[in-house]
Amino acid sequence: MLQKLVINNYAIIDHLALEPDAHLNTVTGETGAGKSIILGALSLILGERADTSVLINKNEKSVIEGYFDVTNNDLFKQALSETDIDYDHQCIIRREIAVNGKSRAFINDTPVNISVLTKLTSLLVDLHQQFGHLALEDDNFQMEALDAIAESMGAVATYRLLYYKHKSIKQKLADMRERQSQWHKESGYKQFLLDELVAAAFKPDEIELADQQLKQMSHAERIISVLQASRNMLEEGEQPLINELKRINQQLQGIAELVPEVKPLQERLSSTWAELKDVAAELENEESKVSLDPATMNELQERMDLGYKLLKKHGMTSTAELLELQHKLEHELKATLDLNDGIEQLAKEEGTVYKELTAEADQLSALRKKALPSFIEKINELLTLVGMPNARFDIRIANVAPAPNGIDDVSFLLDANKSGQFQLLQKAASGGEMSRIMLCIKSITARALHLPTLIFDEVDTGISGEAARQVGILLRSLSQYHQVICITHQPQVAARGTRHFYVYKEADKTGRLSTKIKVLPQEERVLAIARMIGGEQPSEAAMSNARELVEI
Repeated sequence: MLQKLVINNYAIIDHLALEPDAHLNTVTGETGAGKSIILGALSLILGERADTSVLINKNEKSVIEGYFDVTNNDLFKQALSETDIDYDHQCIIRREIAVNGKSRAFINDTPVNISVLTKLTSLLVDLHQQFGHLALEDDNFQMEALDAIAESMGAVATYRLLYYKHKSIKQKLADMRERQSQWHKESGYKQFLLDELVAAAFKPDEIELADQQLKQMSHAERIISVLQASRNMLEEGEQPLINELKRINQQLQGIAELVPEVKPLQERLSSTWAELKDVAAELENEESKVSLDPATMNELQERMDLGYKLLKKHGMTSTAELLELQHKLEHELKATLDLNDGIEQLAKEEGTVYKELTAEADQLSALRKKALPSFIEKINELLTLVGMPNARFDIRIANVAPAPNGIDDVSFLLDANKSGQFQLLQKAASGGEMSRIMLCIKSITARALHLPTLIFDEVDTGISGEAARQVGILLRSLSQYHQVICITHQPQVAARGTRHFYVYKEADKTGRLSTKIKVLPQEERVLAIARMIGGEQPSEAAMSNARELVEI
């Protein structure tokens, strides 16, 4: 809701402040007093193009500020969050035009570009020049209006939950099928690689052990020669070392009782003898392991060749890496099978949710179609009342594929002159007619729809009498649920306002005229409306009529 509009140094406005109430605010004044200039200033904070021609004082910048209560405007709060602008229950929109022609815009003191400004302020203010065409070209607005009449908002919410659930499943299914397609292209080669590794059947560290064993076998004669020589020296030579140590040990043992200090030395020598005897046995054992079998060597060489071939093929350096690759391939191929199962299950779920979605869409469509005759009838009744007796309103619903709003494509149609030829509303209606049609639609749907501040600029142009009275009634009805600001020349409309603003020009000491605005108290309001009825010097009958209108 607009709490306050402040305009400084704009066109013929030095300074002006407008503080509308929450309901119907009517704005009147003589032609040329500056009503449209006020709207022009307001349009700047809504994102309209600016230029320096609007500056009264060419040495000072022009500043227009709008103060909005956005406490219950969840859409605006969400939009602020998406643009990283701080939220406060009061939002201040400011537009500045510098003397050099440059323009800047701010939301809660955060600089924003014009596209962001336009997007955000469209959630705060709806000028009839904008919504007269744009809203009716917006499929969402037409659908929301129809749903408001059909009281199908709950059904829409239920449908949308299913729609986005189905959309999410379809996307997930598409992603999985894409992966499946990719994996199918690779799975044959991966299976070949896996079969190759499985057939090789390498054991842990087998290639490294085979390499070591082959090296041993290629030097087998030298190894055996060294082992035999070492063992002979220990226990089989002319004077085996082990036998000599045994003899020395026995001799020392014989004098140990006579020389106690020898006892520890004898024990150490005894231990050395036992250790060397054990070494000789192990040397014999190692000698027996050394093989000279050509068949074994051939077998090891074949395993080595296969191993090195696979290592080179996969760019690896060890048996452990080959076994890890084998495990990875097994896991990936198993994942392919699991993916196939997952796709099958998800496809079943998608089919189930789609059935629920289409059933809900059919119910929603039925609610809308059921509400059509009543909605069309009400709009046509109101069109007659607001001065369009020859116009006929209609709604066309066509079936489409499931979309966020259902399976219905809604179009508002108009036959402006009982020609029997219906056209899209935005093509068939003039600007003034469009404003009145939108007033009719919004007055019917006001209770159910969230709407921003609505501004009607001379919505009553071209009508008078009963039609003007009906426009006033509709505006007052609409203002029970939304803030409305209406610039009007019709006394029947002006009298319906809950706050009446009067725009006028006033000369300063230099004689220069400036636009001013004031809230009219009751008696001044009656006089202003009487002047709208009977001219600058209204008769007593005009005054009486004005009092009657104001007191209605």
